[in-house]
Amino acid sequence: MMQAETVSPRSGEALLLDAALQTIPFGFCVWSGDFTLVLWNQHYLDIYGFPRSKIRRGMSLYEVVELSCALGNHPGLDPREFYEAYTAELLSNRSGLRAISHEQAEGNRTLETAHVYAVGLGWVVTHEDVTDEIARSDMMAERKAELERQYALIDAAINNISHGVSMFDSKFKLVTCNKAFKEMYGLPDHLAAPGTSFEKVLDHRIDTGLHAPTDREAYYAERKAIMKGGAFVREVVKMANGTYLTLRHQPLKGGGMVTTHEDITEQLAAEARMRHMATHDALTDLPNRTLFRELLEKALAGTADKSAFALLSINLDFFKSINDSYGHATGDQVLCQVADRLRRVVGGQGDAARLGGDEFAVLTRALEEPRAAADLARTIVKALSEPFRFGRKAVALSASIGIAVAPGDGRSADTLMSNADLALLRAKREGRSTYHFFETGMDASLQRRRTLEAGLRDAIAVRALDLAFQPLVDLASGRIVTGEALLRWTHPELGPVPPSEFISIAEETGLIGDIGAWVIGEAAQRAAEWPGDVHVAVNLSPLQFRRPMLVDVVRNALRSSGLAPGRLELEITESLLLEDSQTNLDILHTLKDMGVRIAMDDFGTGYSALSYLRAFPFDKIKIDRSFMTDIATKSDSRAILKAMIGLGTSLGMTTVAEGVETEAQLAVVRAEGCTQVQGYVFSKPVDAACFATMLDGGIGQMDRKTG
Repeated sequence: MMQAETVSPRSGEALLLDAALQTIPFGFCVWSGDFTLVLWNQHYLDIYGFPRSKIRRGMSLYEVVELSCALGNHPGLDPREFYEAYTAELLSNRSGLRAISHEQAEGNRTLETAHVYAVGLGWVVTHEDVTDEIARSDMMAERKAELERQYALIDAAINNISHGVSMFDSKFKLVTCNKAFKEMYGLPDHLAAPGTSFEKVLDHRIDTGLHAPTDREAYYAERKAIMKGGAFVREVVKMANGTYLTLRHQPLKGGGMVTTHEDITEQLAAEARMRHMATHDALTDLPNRTLFRELLEKALAGTADKSAFALLSINLDFFKSINDSYGHATGDQVLCQVADRLRRVVGGQGDAARLGGDEFAVLTRALEEPRAAADLARTIVKALSEPFRFGRKAVALSASIGIAVAPGDGRSADTLMSNADLALLRAKREGRSTYHFFETGMDASLQRRRTLEAGLRDAIAVRALDLAFQPLVDLASGRIVTGEALLRWTHPELGPVPPSEFISIAEETGLIGDIGAWVIGEAAQRAAEWPGDVHVAVNLSPLQFRRPMLVDVVRNALRSSGLAPGRLELEITESLLLEDSQTNLDILHTLKDMGVRIAMDDFGTGYSALSYLRAFPFDKIKIDRSFMTDIATKSDSRAILKAMIGLGTSLGMTTVAEGVETEAQLAVVRAEGCTQVQGYVFSKPVDAACFATMLDGGIGQMDRKTG
């Protein structure tokens, strides 16, 4: 800095100048025309960190630059290069204009230098630390840029979301809206501009037909009340074009409202589809059990004492065999056709539903009398008995129906459905393909059936079934030639159960396949212990033919027992051939080719027996026991018996008279030439041990007179 060592006339001015220089808030120095230091102040020394002792008047610019670089200023720059660049910059500015530049000082500080050339004095240079100022400026710039970026993002988001967004102020003037809002209501640009009144927007919607018919003034008042209400409001409105919008109104502090507008037409349709899927069967599109129960409970709730409606419980007879024989794809097609027929038959009389599997139900409208429910049930039975066709394939089916009438048969859904099921079971026991009304007392019958079904499953698992054998006697020799295997079962609590009762349960539940396989195997094992000329006969259920493994079951039974195929007789009824003659005939031919003997049981009870005798070479026909009752007393009955025996003999088939119980009946069948006899006249069915004893006694000789 400038300081006089002796007092001179100008010493006062010098002190004044020095004081002025020290008060300047930035560094100050003057370089002469030949780049020597003329003046400086303390701020100059402080900015660059110059020790006072190192700076002197007349010091060259290069010396100062060299010192400054040594102190850490101008990082990365060579002193000579910096000096040359700086002097060139000074020399280039002699116009008297102020030139500004920036340089780095020690401590990562930024210095702003400004120089101006004064003739006769040199370059007057100011130095100011602008690090904080630049930082603040950068921060403000960053904030501004961030705000601009955030605004751009918000603007992009608002204008690219599918929801419409609108903001109205407390005076119902539009503040802003997005692109979706404009498109949703078809607003031209001038109506989407800030300041547009809500009335004009509403008028446009009404004029263009977008707004559903409504009273304009009332609607506007309603909007006004919402906007002034100060509470969040959500509402769903339907537009004139059928679309549905959900509006969410959010109040703003100080008045006004922000509203989002969302088109929920597809969402509502999807929800409707989901509701439909939840309440309808996926395969047939009929109402499912859940919806049907709701309909039933609703009907019960609205039932007056004098009004009535009916619940029809429908089950397809032996449907499982269709899946077993034709596959589940065909089974599904059958179920769909069943559903179509129910829709057509029921029509406006009620509601049809699929409860699951092959279970269907119908809920009727109010009935004037129960006969209407019977008429509907009869029509359904007839409709479902028609063959189901798939190209050239035809599938025969039938249905059984149980009917419960409300409120007499039940005032709750559970009671009514249970009673309809009880009636359904009665219909099945009465021969299927029919209907039955609920009757008091059926519940005990159902309880017994459920007990028997559970017990039968257990009996199969633990092998608690037994076989009894009834002899078939050759009339010529008087010897036992065949033992018919008859299934027996004793329930642990209910005692002996008649085969007529538990066999039907086995058929209905699908257990007959496992039971039948066990009977064939067990009968073959027992017969293998008998004399080699004694046969064993086993009855087959038609349902066993619907299992693709029947031939393998027979083959495995013969293999494991060692029984000769010719000693096994399989008895079938005409109902088997009624169902699918060609398929079943193919199975019968396969069995016969194995050497197994085939007998037609209950011969004479079917209308087409003669045609079946032509279709398949049976080894034996068994004349049904119903023909034995009065053959000893009525000539016409004896004539029929004689004709059947003669037919079998002429075809080379063994004839067996079943159910012969008296000596008089025995004398008649013997006289008419019957080959074999089975009945109480010789023996009741006995257990395996007793039957073996009968065979051992007299080598099976049965002591009967020739009559």
